[in-house]
Amino acid sequence: MPSTTAEHALRAVIYLSRQPTGQLISADELADAIGAPRNYLSKTLNALVKAGIAVSAAGRYGGFAIARPPNRITLDMVVRVFDSRAPQPRCMLGDRPCDSRNPCKAHQRWAAIDQAYAEALRTTTVSDLITG
Repeated sequence: MPSTTAEHALRAVIYLSRQPTGQLISADELADAIGAPRNYLSKTLNALVKAGIAVSAAGRYGGFAIARPPNRITLDMVVRVFDSRAPQPRCMLGDRPCDSRNPCKAHQRWAAIDQAYAEALRTTTVSDLITG
């Protein structure tokens, strides 16, 4: 599952994607709209700008907008900014190393779940979520 930060980022990207093209939304308005802490979301939005997913403009009438069409933004592109896809070095069943060379009883099933999750993120776009 995505981290709380990645979830807020996904909600923000979806919200921005539903606005008219180029319309700037302030960080405060966006935070209120998606139920995220204001100062926390500002940092998240800046990371999305740095990743090329959103754009920003400073000043009195500044704010944030989506940088590309929603059908060109996969969920993986957003989540990857905040969550590492590095394999977990510890076993789900205890505190020991666990990998494909030294698997625990749950390893293969958990690896399949992780692969399905990663595939869903790679193949689902923001547009898919907006249009249902």
